[in-house]
Amino acid sequence: MDCITGLVPGGKENLNAVEIYIRSVRCLLCHKDDTAMDTKSIFLNNIIATCVVPKIIVSHWDPKFKSEFWTNLYDMLGTKLAFSTPYHPQTDGLAERMIQKIKEIIRRFCEYGIEYKDHEGYTPDWVTLLAGIQLAYNTSLHSTTGKSPSMVDKGWNPLLPVDHLNKNFLTINPIAKVFHDMWKKACGTAARCIAEVKEYNKQRYDQTHNEPDFK
Repeated sequence: MDCITGLVPGGKENLNAVEIYIRSVRCLLCHKDDTAMDTKSIFLNNIIATCVVPKIIVSHWDPKFKSEFWTNLYDMLGTKLAFSTPYHPQTDGLAERMIQKIKEIIRRFCEYGIEYKDHEGYTPDWVTLLAGIQLAYNTSLHSTTGKSPSMVDKGWNPLLPVDHLNKNFLTINPIAKVFHDMWKKACGTAARCIAEVKEYNKQRYDQTHNEPDFK
């Protein structure tokens, strides 16, 4: 569980929770001035309520997660908290790699921007379309499992908003078409960012690893 800072618009952050076993991710909006209690509400409403109580949480060294409240809460839940620091980032190598991967995907998503305006001429920012990143990632194939996180977790991939598209209705209500087009573009942009990060990581791996010569 980690936060991404420095994203535009200013003052907002993205809190990422990664489920290692099924390789899924939860992308949640938070603010840099959120307290431990604010983060608690995000955690309970979006992680505990929709998943299960985790046995282990790997988190960065943030005062919010070091507070007496969080320490006592973890103890009562039976959850172990492992801190990752710049001097010991390998606390959980798989968790760290996934978090860094998600960070890079979201940063690229923000840099792309969404070149689209709604019916009022407003261009949505990454905050509005954050769920598109989560949806695109959790329905994309993972190299380790050969399946999407949703398939591993549920046994099936959820239908996307475009799968329920009723074109006849959109000819009557143009605002609905605006919403559909916005989501479609967001998911497409997120999928492109995911593919770019995967290719970038593959190239880095190929540059630093050589196949053993058994001759």
